[in-house]
Amino acid sequence: MKNKIVLLFPDGVGIRNYLYSDVFKGIEEDLILFHNFDSETIRAVKENVSIDDDIVIPKYKESVKEKFFRELICLSRLYYNTEKVDNKTLLTNWNWKQKTFSKKLFYKTIERIAPYVKRYSGILKLEKKYQKAIRQNPFYNEVKNILRRIEPSVVFCSHQRALNAATIFAAATDLGIKTTTVIYSWDNLPKARLALRADNYLVWSEYMKKELKLYYPEISSDAIHITGTPQFEFYENEKNIIEKVIFYEKYKLDSCKKIICFSGDDTKTSPDDPSYLKDIAEEIIKANLQGEYQILLRRCPVDFSGRFDAVVNENKDLIREVPPLWYFSTSKEWNAVYPSIDDVKLLVSTAFYSDIVVNVGSTMAFDFGMFNKPCVFINYDQENKKVKDWSVKTIYKYQHFKSMPNGDAVIWLNNKEEIIEKLTNVAGNCFEMSQWEKIVLGDYKNASERIQQTIKIN
Repeated sequence: MKNKIVLLFPDGVGIRNYLYSDVFKGIEEDLILFHNFDSETIRAVKENVSIDDDIVIPKYKESVKEKFFRELICLSRLYYNTEKVDNKTLLTNWNWKQKTFSKKLFYKTIERIAPYVKRYSGILKLEKKYQKAIRQNPFYNEVKNILRRIEPSVVFCSHQRALNAATIFAAATDLGIKTTTVIYSWDNLPKARLALRADNYLVWSEYMKKELKLYYPEISSDAIHITGTPQFEFYENEKNIIEKVIFYEKYKLDSCKKIICFSGDDTKTSPDDPSYLKDIAEEIIKANLQGEYQILLRRCPVDFSGRFDAVVNENKDLIREVPPLWYFSTSKEWNAVYPSIDDVKLLVSTAFYSDIVVNVGSTMAFDFGMFNKPCVFINYDQENKKVKDWSVKTIYKYQHFKSMPNGDAVIWLNNKEEIIEKLTNVAGNCFEMSQWEKIVLGDYKNASERIQQTIKIN
């Protein structure tokens, strides 16, 4: 009988990176999707990967006890990590403002306790209590029975912070089933949201392995595997580049003009994105350069706010919106939004045909770096900010930006007056960007093959 691998994908990016890439292609084991997807997403997944069975995850409701320990662990770790790396921006990963009375009471209690958990041994005691609490939830026994029936050799999860995955991994561990998870992104580890415990952790690079050991010293080095991440393999395949005529015609782009790509963040990360886009449009028109340049707007796939509509409508001849090709449920929750396979080609083609990308500290810098395209990081605040206490200055103090070998990896846009100079000078320092990529991404080539082998062997 074939071995079986149970696959958990808590969000759409995981589907793109691990099911649309080559990670599970040609694998001998049976693949079982353990999911809460809609039928459209299931069909899209099965078109790209040979899924042998799919099973719906039972409804999970987190108990008050589970949530209390999970959140207390998070804030305690944030305080601990803040002192460890001497960076107070880590505490911005905690939501200090609650709206309802019950939430205020709940989180104020946690906020009073967390500063007194001074020693790491105290955090580990809380972790044990959390692990005990998740095993008391009826969901644990439901999942355990399903896993007992399936008898998989491995449970794999594409995101380390999914709530129900913590319980699923606990059930698998108690049944003697191997568990493997991925550290989702380069900025995740300082945020203290490693909700589950696994036998194996897959990281992008040596940099991320060191971070995992720094923030979670209880995890053995032997359990951490440097595999690279498959999301950048897409850029190595020429088949992912849409033919120029088709790409330009579909999105009404002018082949005689250079493309400035504005890649939006989510509304929380960068609330003033529409104002930044407006600044760029205004400066291009003021300099009478609209005959040479066009702006391609790619919003964040989970941004359904419509916040760019006004500036796009005001500049229809200059801005071309290229919406991400993602599926979404009627709820439009971030974890219920999934990419189509065509969005992989759209993103690769956007990076290939654009001359430069502009954003507020986005990972898209690495995507565009695949084609040696320079990235501009917006580095000034708006006078009329959407969120009063938000500042771009805080963004670049985040711990993951300390991975930059120096400030020359990107072009810094320090004020509105610099827009023409910085955006029309596309001779970015590609060498410095490549050095930053080596640190964060490691060896991303053949990541799919390494990940598949690591899952099967470990």
